[in-house]
Order: sequence, then C-alpha cells, then structure tokens
Amino acid sequence: MKQTGKLDYLEMPATGGTLDSVKAFYSAAFSWSFTDYGPTYAAFDEGLDGGFQAESTEASGKPLPVLYSENLEETLEAVENAGGKIVKPIFSFPGGRRFHFTDPAGNELAVWAE
Repeated sequence: MKQTGKLDYLEMPATGGTLDSVKAFYSAAFSWSFTDYGPTYAAFDEGLDGGFQAESTEASGKPLPVLYSENLEETLEAVENAGGKIVKPIFSFPGGRRFHFTDPAGNELAVWAE
C-alpha cells in the first residue's frame, strides 16, 4: 500500500552508457526485466520499483530516491517547512506529478503522486 513519505521508487541515471547496455548488464547479472517507456527510459520492478533515465537533460547525476505522497501540495509545503529546498517545482510526467527537493545534507529526492 502506498503511503505518504514512504520510499516508493528509485530512479537511476543511465547516461554513462547506452540504455541498452545498462539493461543488458542488469539482465545478465541479476535477471532483471524491463518495461520501456520510449527510447530513453526503462522501468524495473525488482523488489523496489525503479527505472533508468538515459536522457541526460532529464537524468540526475546520482540515484534519485522517490517518495510517494497522497497529497503533493501538502507534502511540498511540509518539505519546505522542514527546511528542504525545492529544486524542481511540481510538474507532470507520464504516470503522475512530482517535485524534487534537497535535504539539509544536499541529497536530492523526489516526491510523486498519481
């Protein structure tokens, strides 16, 4: 069951190689399977849902933990009130809406809602 604030997805960059080479590696090493969403994104469901982003303008430089929210606007306000810095305001993407923030240690995370 999805709950506000719980880790729900892990997005990882795939800009250091081709998306096909990253998928081939995880398929060969760990028997992962993928669902392609266009030419630059492939999702996985291997204990924790996630995906690889091959588009360099869309990918973060590091893995991106993604939390879930039942109310995105309320969660954005809570993040700001707790001292988080919004680095990407709420935007739409295939599957929902999300925003990105950094925590006090400088880690970037995202929060999404359906």
